[in-house]
Amino acid sequence: MNIKKIIAPIGSAIALLSSATVAFAAPGPIGPPLLGPITPGPGFAASPEGLIEFILRLVLAIGALLVFGFLIAGGIQWITSGGDKGKTESARNTITAAVIGLLILASSWAILNLVLGFLGLTSLEGVINNVGTI
Repeated sequence: MNIKKIIAPIGSAIALLSSATVAFAAPGPIGPPLLGPITPGPGFAASPEGLIEFILRLVLAIGALLVFGFLIAGGIQWITSGGDKGKTESARNTITAAVIGLLILASSWAILNLVLGFLGLTSLEGVINNVGTI
């Protein structure tokens, strides 16, 4: 695949977005006045702490999916190796790397929860809220 075919559309999209001009709106609200504070609906982060916690959960979930995908790919490689030593070794390396990745993923989650437990907190929200009080 030619790299120019990939970069050219991305570059033109960036140029198009960066050339946007500022639109000046009329002063004051156009629609009905707000009735109170805006509360985000489900699926939106209500605070920066919630957003950080969501991103960490998302990264852990994506990592777990990748680990199991590599385990399945290594198993399929092993099954289809047909006794070839090179293919079997490649499959074994893929499975070993997936297991090591799973151990790193699980240990990072456990260490995070252990540190939060030592701090007497149950989530990252408490960490960020209490930063200014230390």
